[in-house]
Amino acid sequence: MSAIVQQHAIQTGRGSLAGRVSDFLWKHPHVFLTILLGPPLLWLGIIYLGSLLALLLQSFFSIDDYSGLINYEFTLATYRQLLNDANFDIIIRTILMAAIVTLFSAVIAFPIAYYAARYARGKWKVIFYLGVMLPLWSSYLVKIYAWKLILAKEGILTWLVTKLNLLWLLDAWLSLPVIGGNSLSVSYTGTFIVFVYVWMPFMILPIQAALERVPTNLIEASSDLGGTPQQTFRHVLFPLALPGIVAGSIFTFSLTLGDYIIPQIIGSSRLFIGQAVYAQQGTAGNIPLAAAFTVVPIIIMGLYLWMARRMGAFDAL
Repeated sequence: MSAIVQQHAIQTGRGSLAGRVSDFLWKHPHVFLTILLGPPLLWLGIIYLGSLLALLLQSFFSIDDYSGLINYEFTLATYRQLLNDANFDIIIRTILMAAIVTLFSAVIAFPIAYYAARYARGKWKVIFYLGVMLPLWSSYLVKIYAWKLILAKEGILTWLVTKLNLLWLLDAWLSLPVIGGNSLSVSYTGTFIVFVYVWMPFMILPIQAALERVPTNLIEASSDLGGTPQQTFRHVLFPLALPGIVAGSIFTFSLTLGDYIIPQIIGSSRLFIGQAVYAQQGTAGNIPLAAAFTVVPIIIMGLYLWMARRMGAFDAL
């Protein structure tokens, strides 16, 4: 009886326009889903994917060396310019920095995430999340300029090293080629430190989420079977936490790959990809070369995301 009444109530239309529209959308959920998702998908398709397509098209043009005007004929000459020594050094330098930052971020983040997943409870869990998230709530530029002052030759870090009578060690490090400089604030070491600090939360949280999914009884079973802590880590804990590490590396690697503000403020005069794009597009006016530089991290991240998906990293996001 109730089913008949319910069916009658569903089939009976309401007199008002709003009621009829509501009944129509209820009976046709696909139409409702199209209306609901249509605007954001159009925005994504037109603004985001459209701009990427325009960028890709620009990279197949070239610029006239004499007039400085863009030659709208399809060519691979702009991509061949990326293989020039100066441009290729920029690409290699950026990839190496992104890889090193990702590796060290994972090494530092893992014990922090492990403690939060296994031992932090109650208020300590809240303190952990606040400690990890709090740096993300402050201004990006304020953090970078604060590190500029910290790493400067007259900064607090040099003062602390001097008080510990380790200034000789700092000077020896800064005297090394490539990674050194007049001070940490104008060296690749300083750039690396700030990159790790800024992107660290994006590595900690995915690893912590992955470690929380690891059953405790697996670790206990490994111990019961005579496995040492090193064997348990290598054969049980690390393989199960690997998707979280890869998920965190997606953030740290991609953000380092495309950042141009940190190398602009802290580091040497040698460019990274983001700085090269900014310089070619803004100062030099070479939009095709800037677009070609931009395609490089897109291709790299596309391959990286494909490998990460095969490793199950998206399950830890």
